[in-house]
Amino acid sequence: MGIYVNPGNQAFKRIDGPNYVDKTGLIRLINERIGKDDSLVCISRPRRFGKSYAAKMLTAYYDCSCDSHELFDKKIIARSKSYLSYLNHYNVIYLEITSFISEARTLQKPLIEVPGMIMEAIHDDLLRINPDLPELRTVNDELLYCAEKLDGKQFVFIIDEWDAMIREAKDDEEAQQAYLNLLRGWFKNGSFTPKAIAAAYITGILPIKKDGKQSAISDFHEFSMLHPGDFAKFTGFSETEVKRLCKRSKMNFNDLKAWYDGYELSKEYAVYNPYSVMNACREKNCRSFWGKTSASEALTDYIDMDFNGLQETVARLIGGAEVSVNTTQFQNDFERFRTKDDVLTLLVHLGYLTYDSVRGTVHVPNEEVRDEFRNFLGNDRFGEHWIKLIGRSRKLLNDTLAGNSSAVAAVLEEIREEQYAPQYYNNEQALRAIIKYAYIAAFGMYVKVEERPSGKGIADVVFIPALFSGFPAMVIELKWNKTSGGAIAQIKDKKYAAALQSFSGSILLVGINYNEKTGKHTCSIEKVQ
Repeated sequence: MGIYVNPGNQAFKRIDGPNYVDKTGLIRLINERIGKDDSLVCISRPRRFGKSYAAKMLTAYYDCSCDSHELFDKKIIARSKSYLSYLNHYNVIYLEITSFISEARTLQKPLIEVPGMIMEAIHDDLLRINPDLPELRTVNDELLYCAEKLDGKQFVFIIDEWDAMIREAKDDEEAQQAYLNLLRGWFKNGSFTPKAIAAAYITGILPIKKDGKQSAISDFHEFSMLHPGDFAKFTGFSETEVKRLCKRSKMNFNDLKAWYDGYELSKEYAVYNPYSVMNACREKNCRSFWGKTSASEALTDYIDMDFNGLQETVARLIGGAEVSVNTTQFQNDFERFRTKDDVLTLLVHLGYLTYDSVRGTVHVPNEEVRDEFRNFLGNDRFGEHWIKLIGRSRKLLNDTLAGNSSAVAAVLEEIREEQYAPQYYNNEQALRAIIKYAYIAAFGMYVKVEERPSGKGIADVVFIPALFSGFPAMVIELKWNKTSGGAIAQIKDKKYAAALQSFSGSILLVGINYNEKTGKHTCSIEKVQ
């Protein structure tokens, strides 16, 4: 048993426990590809979406140097016909690329030396495990000798944070190319790959870097946040899995859904951020667990680029809008940005936005991420347009809380005419869009829920105050070519305030109407307990 070659199953044993959410069904998908043309798989996910857990699980399953029956016999994968055929059947090479980068920096070595460090580590492990291994020309020759002559077992490569070199050496093209050449030597070598490698599973934040329009390692089959394919169900937690965790930890499921749901990976699967859900269940508290990563620290820099009005687009996204995006031109790296769409596509891969592949749009997935975006509100680095919007939004919120209905209507007019100006402002959906945009300043103070089932119908927009904030809740009903008073009457008649039956404070009933003939908004506000 080595460090990088056949490291055993101890890492997965530490993960496997009473709170482990069984994702071993992923193994079946890899088993189906072993020894076939699609045996090279690249999975890209945001940070804290369980990438390392999956890599350690696969290592424990395939590693021939240990016995993992006890770990997997009662898991979902044990129901698969392929379970015993591949269990502990291969030599495994498991690499965490970030650890090599850290070591290089500790030793004050340039990053271009990382590929050589990786090959040296594999060579040392092969000799440690196989002292009689003959002296051969290259590490690849040693791997091929092991697979064909020594024990007859091919290798499964499992690489965690494969793209760390692309991210960390973003300004060092020579180091990036040296690393990509290392990968090509393993996975795009016609005389080596099919003989020595049964399968490869590499995972990172970004899909494989492009050379022009093509992938730099073209033989890999890629599954990303844009196109997850069969791997969608293993990207995060499903609603069923979160409900089980809530029951086990006595958490309110609706609270977790509002905070962490919303990543739409396909028509069948909307997933939750697993890291955040586990922490919320552990702490018995829903909040943002997103920060303190290099990705979040870099977010300001990306938005600060302001390609084609990017900052205004971000403001619309925070407000709840969907924005069309072309994802095809993004080069899957951190240095080549040419358009606003490139930055928005990166934000999908980083987990700040979710992508609807049917409509070709992006939106903010949930309250946790919206809370991260909220940290940028009022930032002096952003333009006058942004700061003006936030100022108006704060005034709108304060006027709403004060019951100043005429002032609310006036601010809505200003925001629509000067800042939002949608192409078509001709129905209630357009009014809903401007309301989401206009109340940006409420995020952080409130959780916004749209079309919440309540009483005898569905409330248009409900703002639920943050815990212990002391603010009143707000139920907003929207009308088109009717009256704001009629909107208030509908809230009462349909008992929309029942959506807040567990809320003990005061509630503001807010009716907003737009009249096409006059081109004006009107507002009515009433306060109830």
